[in-house]
Order: sequence, then C-alpha cells, then structure tokens
Amino acid sequence: MSPTSTPKRPSNVSDALARGRLGVPSVIFFVLSAAAPFTVVAGVVTTGYAVTGVTGIPLAFLAVAAVLVLFSVGYVAMARRVANAGAFYAYISRGLGRPAGVGAAWVALIAYNALQVGLYGTIGIAAEPVLDRLFGGHPQWWVVALVAWGLVAVLGLLRVDINGLVLAVLLVTEIAVIVGYDLAQLTHPAGGEVSVAALSPENLFVPGAGAVLVLAITGFVGFESSVVFSEESKDPRRTVPMATYLSIAIIAALYALSSWTMTVATGPDRIAERAGEDSVLLIFNLAGEHLGDTAVLIGQALFVTSVLAAMISFHNTTARYAFALGRERVLPAAFGQTSPRTGSPRVASLAQSVLGLLVIVLYAVNGWDPVLKLFYWAGTGGGFGVLLLIAATSVAVISFFARQGVRETLWRRAIAPGLAAVALAVIIVLALDNFANLLGVAPDSPLRWAIPAVYPVAALLGVLWGLFLRRSRPDVYARIGLGAESAAVAVLPEPGRPTPAGAGVRR
Repeated sequence: MSPTSTPKRPSNVSDALARGRLGVPSVIFFVLSAAAPFTVVAGVVTTGYAVTGVTGIPLAFLAVAAVLVLFSVGYVAMARRVANAGAFYAYISRGLGRPAGVGAAWVALIAYNALQVGLYGTIGIAAEPVLDRLFGGHPQWWVVALVAWGLVAVLGLLRVDINGLVLAVLLVTEIAVIVGYDLAQLTHPAGGEVSVAALSPENLFVPGAGAVLVLAITGFVGFESSVVFSEESKDPRRTVPMATYLSIAIIAALYALSSWTMTVATGPDRIAERAGEDSVLLIFNLAGEHLGDTAVLIGQALFVTSVLAAMISFHNTTARYAFALGRERVLPAAFGQTSPRTGSPRVASLAQSVLGLLVIVLYAVNGWDPVLKLFYWAGTGGGFGVLLLIAATSVAVISFFARQGVRETLWRRAIAPGLAAVALAVIIVLALDNFANLLGVAPDSPLRWAIPAVYPVAALLGVLWGLFLRRSRPDVYARIGLGAESAAVAVLPEPGRPTPAGAGVRR
C-alpha cells in the first residue's frame, strides 16, 4: 500500500540509537541499578518499618512483585511487536491513541527527571560517613553532588554498553554485600531463634498496609525500563521479556530476604522501634554488631555507589524518552539527534545534565534541605508518576491487542493486564490516601495534593498538544509512537476510527 503521508526521513545520525550492543545481562544491570537495591534496603525498608509499624513488609514486596508480573505478561507481549525507546509513551500511543500517548510522554518526562535529579539530594549525605572515615572531611552535600553530576554527565555521552559495564561492576558488588549482611543477620537471630513471623499474611493485612504496599512498589521503580533499551538490544524479542521477568524476580527476592532478615536480627516485636531509632543506619549498625567496622565501611561505600548507579540508569532512561520524542518531532528535532561516534542520544543527555545542574545550584544557593525537599519529595513524586504510567499501560495493552486483531493468547492480551490494571488502581487509591504520610507532611499540607496533581495537569497539556499536532502538523502527528518506523509509516487511524482508503504501512 502507498502511504497517505510520508514524513521526510532524517539522517541516520539523527534518528538511530546504537543497535545490538545490549544483551540480557546488560539490560538487567540497567534495570536493577534503577531499582537501587542498597538505597531501598537501607532507606525504604527501614522507613517502612519505622513509619507504619507493620512487620509484614517482606510479604508486601512479594505481593507487589506478583502484581508486576501480571502487568509484565501483556507488557512484554506488546514489546515483541513494538520496539521503541519511548516505552510507556509508545505503548499508550499505540493502544489508546496518539494524544493520550503525548500526555503519557509529558508524565514520563516529569516522573523520570524527578527520580533522577532527586538522587543528587542524597548522595552527599550518603557519602559523608565514608569521606569522614577515609579523609576526615565533611564537604558540603552539593560538592559531592556536583562530582557525581559530572561523572553521570560524561557517562551519558558514552556508548551505552560502557554504561552497562560500569553498572555491572557496581551492582554485582552491591548485591554481594547485601546478601552478606543478610546472612549475618540470619545467623545471629534475636533470642537465638529464627522467626518467620514477618512472612505471615496476618502481619501484612493490618492498618497501615496501604502505605506499606505503596512503599514496596516504589522499590520496584525501574523494572519497566527494560523496554526503553529495546532498540539497542541484540534480540529485543528475547532480551526484553527475559530481562523484565528476571529483574522482578531478583528485586523481589532480594528485598523480601533483606527486610525479613532485619526482623530476625532485631526480633519482629522490636523492628519498628529499632528502625525508628537508627533510621537508615539500621542495616549498618546490625552489620557492625555481627561483622565489624570494615564491613560497615564497605557497606556505606556501596550505599554511595548504589545511588550513583541509580543516577546513571535513570539518566539513560530519561534521555531516551526525550530522544524518542525528538525523533518523532513531538519535542524539538534536536532531541532526536544521536552521536555518530557513540550512538548515544547526545542532545537529550546534555539537556538532562543541564537540568540536574540547575537543580543542584538552586538548592545549594537557597539552602534547602536536600534530603527531605529534594530526594524524598522528588523520589516519592516520581515514583507515583511511574505508577500512573504502569496502570495506564495495562489498559493500553488490552486496547492494542483488541483493535489490532493480533494473534495472542487470551491470558496475555486481556486477562493478565486486566487483573494488573485493577490491582494497580487499588494501589493508586491507597497512594493518594496515604500521600501525606509518604511525604512526611501534615495531613492538611497543600503538598499532599499539589505533587500528585502535577501529573493529571501534565497529561492534559500533553493531550492538548497532541490534538494541536493532529490539526496543524499531520506529518508530525503521523510519527507519534512509531519509533524507528516513524519515517516510513503513514498516518494511522485513531482507535475506533476506520482506516482511510489507501492508508497503511509501506511494506
């Protein structure tokens, strides 16, 4: 068929990421680094115990993992047919229509940028005990943040497989030390007896369970990024599913094990008290009791590299979202340019680096709290945005298979994503109900609604921009959500609209 509208094809330099450089292990390293295991175990888990007093947190991680596996059934089934660095943006465009896809893109850009720049607020605090121990110095948080920013900015311009190698070294060491801490806690149980009370359902389904589930799902943020690297994978149809499922399994096992062994070491009846007293130092204090000061120093150093690895991973994810939008001209075309030497999305990467620098300088000049008002607020807000995108994508997957008529099993195209959509909707309601607690602000604080309200506003503006493009720039509108195929694909019909005569894909 001949297309009704064929956009002018840009050069290979401007619209192509480096292909075939990432295998399953490399993608897993990007995904797990975004999940930041040490940061979650030291921060999210201990905060959950201290704030909620719920001892069933290990089971909460397993429950959330089950929901995300359901979501991933349809997610990876669609990934076999849609390879696009825009991930959620592309899937929602193909499933719910182009305007909805642009709205999702706006949400994704805000959420992932918040997650990435928020990490600059904690790396200085994380590095303080290590620098004090090694050099006897206490640099300002923003000095450490600027050093980390420079490293991330440089790596963002290098080949993606070099980034993957750096993450591999950091992540393998990080996980090895966490498991070592877990074994020490397990072999030194409080009262001399290993307790499995934290794994009992009756200790999860109690008041405060909603907040625990929300905290648990933030620990998995990043698992979805396997699809972002699909265009750079050696075999996307194999790499993306394997990386997604293995990442969820590894994250769930690691978090459930670590949060359970903490209760073993302190005793289930004292975990909330100890977490409240020690905060993020709990895991290091327990390691000091059982393994000595050297093990503590190693763990503290890896806490720093955990944050750094998450920065690198989120930087790459965010840059590729902006690249996907630039390639399709939803953002200025410059964002769709890649380096002819490294294949990295250089303009999008530089833009993300500039944003990070501006945020660090703004907080440093104004003396704002980098942990609460940058890391915690931005991280919570960004995680909520990703949660909204996951739920919307579940619906988009169902719609995509329904209107495309693609042969797929009923389980993959409807049942699994439908169950995931319902479960995720419940978690979203719980998140909104517990948002003040999640931010650590008073129930009547305007931040309780202001931060989550950013996303529907951004989505609405994105939808309006998509509608504007449909009316005023149909050649750009034709590209939306089509990724590397965008230069050769015609204006496709919206969901529910008949295909115009002669419209179609160039075969």
